[in-house]
Formats: sequence, C-alpha cells, structure tokens
Amino acid sequence: MNGADALIETLIDNDVTACFANPGTSEMQFVSALDRQPKMRPVLCLFEGVVTGAADGYGRIAGKPACTLLHLGPGYGNGLANLHNARRAFTPIVNVIGDHATYHRQYDAPLASDIAAIAGANSIWVKSAERADEVGALAAEAVGASYGPPGGSASLILPADCAWSPANATGPKAVRRAKAAVAADAIEVAARKLRAAAKPVILLGTNACGEAALEAAGRIAAAGIRVMSDGFIARTPRGVGRFSPDRMMYFGEMALADLAGVDLMVMVETTQPVAFFAYPDKPSVLVPEGCETFALASRTEDGTAALHALADALGAPKEPRRQPLALPGAAPSGPLTPAAVALSVARYLPEGAIVSDDSVTSGQPILNATRTGRPHDWLSLTGGAIGQGIPLAVGAAVAAPGRKVVSLNGDGAAMYTEQGLWTLAREGLDVTVVIFANNVYRILGIELGRTGAGEPGPAASKLLGLGDPAIDWVSLAKGLGVPGVRCQTAEAFDAAFARAMAEPGPCLIEAAIP
Repeated sequence: MNGADALIETLIDNDVTACFANPGTSEMQFVSALDRQPKMRPVLCLFEGVVTGAADGYGRIAGKPACTLLHLGPGYGNGLANLHNARRAFTPIVNVIGDHATYHRQYDAPLASDIAAIAGANSIWVKSAERADEVGALAAEAVGASYGPPGGSASLILPADCAWSPANATGPKAVRRAKAAVAADAIEVAARKLRAAAKPVILLGTNACGEAALEAAGRIAAAGIRVMSDGFIARTPRGVGRFSPDRMMYFGEMALADLAGVDLMVMVETTQPVAFFAYPDKPSVLVPEGCETFALASRTEDGTAALHALADALGAPKEPRRQPLALPGAAPSGPLTPAAVALSVARYLPEGAIVSDDSVTSGQPILNATRTGRPHDWLSLTGGAIGQGIPLAVGAAVAAPGRKVVSLNGDGAAMYTEQGLWTLAREGLDVTVVIFANNVYRILGIELGRTGAGEPGPAASKLLGLGDPAIDWVSLAKGLGVPGVRCQTAEAFDAAFARAMAEPGPCLIEAAIP
C-alpha cells in the first residue's frame, strides 16, 4: 500500500465515494490507485471550475463530501470561483491538491506555488502531508473538518512522494462535531420579543432551510409571523406541501422597501443582511432604521431544533403553512420571454426534480412560477460567482441518479464552464440545460446605471454584448456530445421542455430571448 492507496481507502471508509477530477503528473499515483478501489467513482471534468462546482452540487444533494483532484496551485486556482460559491453554501468538500515531491519543492519548478496560501482563502482546513504514513490520518481529519459545523472545503495537499511511497496504515473514522444546542433561555427571549414586536420577521440562513427547519418555520408563519430566507440559499425544498418563505430581495432599496416598518429581525443561522454591492448614496446594511436584531442561532448552532422549540414556545399551530399545488393551465404562446419559459418549466417540472439556478436576470419568473409546483429542490448561486449552473447540475445528478436535474443558465454565465456539457455526455447524466441566450451580459447593463456610471458608449458596449459573433449553443453542445435545440417561440420551447422532461439523458435547450 502506498500513500495514494491509504488516502482513497480512508475516504471510502468515511463514505466519500465520488471524485471529481482534472489530474496532472503529480496526481498520477492517485489516478492509478483508483483502479484498485472500485467503490470510488471517478468523474473527469475538462476544467477545474467544473470539478469544484460539481463537488459543490454533489455535497448539497448528498449531504456528504465528494473529493476533488486538482493539479497543484494553478489547478486549484482554476477551480477557485466555484469553491467560493461552495464556501458561501457551507458545502462539505475534500480537496486533494497534488504538489511536487517534498524534496523537489526547493528547486522552484515552473508549477510550484504557495498552495496553502492559495487554498486558505476558501478552505476551513488546509494541511499538507510530509510523509506517506501521515496521509490516511490527514484524510480522515479533512473529512471531519469538511462537515464543520457549519461545513466547507477541507484542502489536503498531497506531495507526489507522499503518494508513491509505502504507507503502513489507513486513517480512522472521521470525527464529526455536532451543532451546539441553542440555550432554552434564548428561545424564551426570542418568543417574548416576537410577541411584543409590532411587525417582526424571522430570517433563515442556508442551513436553516432544510425540510425539518421549514416545517417548524411554517408553523411560525401560521401563527402570523413573517418568515424570510436569505436571498441565495444552497438548497431549498419547494413546491406543493412545503412551506415557502419569502426571499430577501436582491436590490437593496427593494429589500428595505419590503422590510419597511419591521421592528424586530430574529436571525437563525445567518447574520444581518447586507447589499450585494455598494452603490452611491445607498445603504449597505439591509436592516430598517430602528429595527432590533436578535441572533437566535449562529451558524455553529442547531437552528432547526431552535425553530421547533420557538414554534412550541409561541403556541404556534401544529400544522405548518404549506404551498398548494397550482400548475399553469394553458401552454404559453407567442414571443419567447422569461415569463413564457417560466410557465413551461412550472407545467412540466417533475416531482423530485433538482433545479440548478445560474439564470441571472431571467430566473425570477421561474422561481415565482414553480413555488406552487410539484415537489422539487432549488440550488441557488450562493456566492455570486457566475458559471456555477452546469457544474452544480453535474454533481447533483451524480449524487441523485434517479432524479431529473434542470440547469438554468444565462448565456454569459454558461460560457464560464461550458466544458461541463462534455461531462454530462460522458457520464450519461439526466440533466436538461436551458440557456437564456439574449446575447448580452444584461446584469452588467443594469449595474452600469445603478452604480452611476452612466449610459454605455461604444467602448463600454463592447464589454457588455455577446452577439458579435453570436454564440451557437446548439453547435457547441453537439460538439461536446450533447443534443440540443434552439427555440425562438414560446410554443417551441414548451414542446422542447416537455420532451426533455419525458426523456432521460442530457440535452440542451437554447432559449433565444429577444
């Protein structure tokens, strides 16, 4: 047994059984060891941003980490944006980052870099093996660290000689730390404050939006208290039978208008809301003036149990507020707009579907239309780094092979990680990719005005438009092994999406939005 064997055996013993990889020379011992460990599923991705986004999607759905295999510092750097999103989603991930052999580091070879420093910004745990016999124990430590709470990326640096040298032992079972219980007196204080407030609101963070947490939140909502979630939640169960909290609005002035008059904000596994960006003469903190904030549960505490206890302390109804089933009736017709797409998605999205949302400016109508749809899970762009939609869908589909996955993408966002289409084809994943092709970075056009930068002139417009030349998504998909269709009317999209939901396997629908 060498260090690579010890690493993979330890991961498998700790139920880490999926590896999203883009390896290089320093990782060849790991690659070879995979042939000796059939319980580990290797998934090749053609770009590290797909690797890391897929590991994020896998972790959000599976509730456990996948491992990534990345080639030294540059490989990690290529995957950093989607690890940023994973950090904001608190997704457990174990990054295995290859490095030069320990004795080779001193020579500053061309691929050498300070991997620990590069990985540190988005990792909750970073360590490097220095001997093969350390690898198994460090792997177990990394798995335990990835679970948190609240969870995140653990990065294990694996020098090449630590992978190829003999190892005498695998690692132990990982130690997982439980979330701390919220004190009973904090529950009582929150209940008292909520009763006394004229217009209170409860704000839920990512890890307080699971099935059990929403059951309790629905009870509180049934008692007449408004419950909201942060604007971008890692995974939200939605549709008929579920309680659907309102989302914090994206634009700061709209959020503050929505919260006007709120005099108490109780936060559960989140912090005070802030604007996504700073704007001239607009506030950064999205808490109304005069509103008291109260942190019921931090991100390291059990917000789900706290919500159930709070519902009981408030004497809330036993039956939560739930969404009814209300599907659109007639098929949409006429020009293809985001609203028309939304009707089709709501009509055909099957029970148990998973939606990976990176649709930027086109997605809000779909989010609204599916609120009363069949039961499904919604995965949001937690960190704001676009290019997540296709990779997240890859990981979700690997984690849940019996479920239909729909990936919603702005055309600019999808071009960051279009290589993920190849992995969909290679693995035969049941993913429908929808591209909103409006041939512009529309969100940047909006932000140009909001930041006071004025109207775009000829030079600025060259940085905002994608139409010269226009991207041919159907040809691009075909070249990467995925069948595709371009739709220019609501009728065409409705038929294409219905067909995609009825047939298994990967496909792409280009929605040509005027």
